[in-house]
Amino acid sequence: MGFAPLYNASMTTTATLMDGKRVAKDLLDAAAKRVQAIKDKTGTTPCLATILVGADPASVTYTQMKRKRCESIGMTSRKVELPESSTTEDVVNCVTELGNDPAINGILLQHPSPPQVDERAAFEAIPVGKDVDGVTFGSFAHMWFGENGFASCTPEGIVRLMDAYDVAIEGKHAVVIGRSAILGKPMAGLLLERNATVTICHSRTQNLGDIVKQADIVVAAVGRANFVQGDWIKDGAVVMDAGYNEGNVGDVDFEPAAAKASMITPVPGGVGPMTIATLIEQTVTAAERQLGIE
Repeated sequence: MGFAPLYNASMTTTATLMDGKRVAKDLLDAAAKRVQAIKDKTGTTPCLATILVGADPASVTYTQMKRKRCESIGMTSRKVELPESSTTEDVVNCVTELGNDPAINGILLQHPSPPQVDERAAFEAIPVGKDVDGVTFGSFAHMWFGENGFASCTPEGIVRLMDAYDVAIEGKHAVVIGRSAILGKPMAGLLLERNATVTICHSRTQNLGDIVKQADIVVAAVGRANFVQGDWIKDGAVVMDAGYNEGNVGDVDFEPAAAKASMITPVPGGVGPMTIATLIEQTVTAAERQLGIE
């Protein structure tokens, strides 16, 4: 892995830019070989079903990107689009039908859903073995207890990106800023499983800057542009910015943070590509398990 250092004349130090695009490509290239092996052994092509309720422009774009990534490595994808007026029952029935279809290996319900849909009920209709986005209670439990389930894609992608850059996790103090069910909480669980000491913070944490200053690893997942200040970062810390806000801005005030960090993810091009690559890779794994391929 060749590192891409970030240089800025105004900075007193340099941070290594963690290139999520490059690492994601490596994951997808490896997944493509596994897809071909599945085809050769079983004659089956792995398939991801994407469900979109309504026509939110960002969600339309995200689901298109995910289907293109599937097709780029030889997988197939099934596009399911439901009207904006769909009820919880409509969505649950759709998910259940896909869950019972042996041709479907993974199911992605694009979120957020329209407000009248009970998204949690819809998520829970996904069989755990096909929950390649890691959104169900069952998947969270498997992840938290270190079992062989599917993790939420963004946290898992962050860990894989750190591994690609040989970031030491064991024994380190990691501060996760954010507590969402699909990012902050599973992120903490994955780091804990890797023997980090984990502190979970959020937007209402008192003296947040003082806590972040103690961190060897900072994961910013609070959903607020430039929320994490550069002077909060300890010299030499690793900064993983999982935020993506309007104007292609992350949750970390990038340049001041990069002046102190040893490694940092850019926005865009850092965590984002890893999320999609992890989704695709976990779909391949799901297909292998369902077809009995080790």
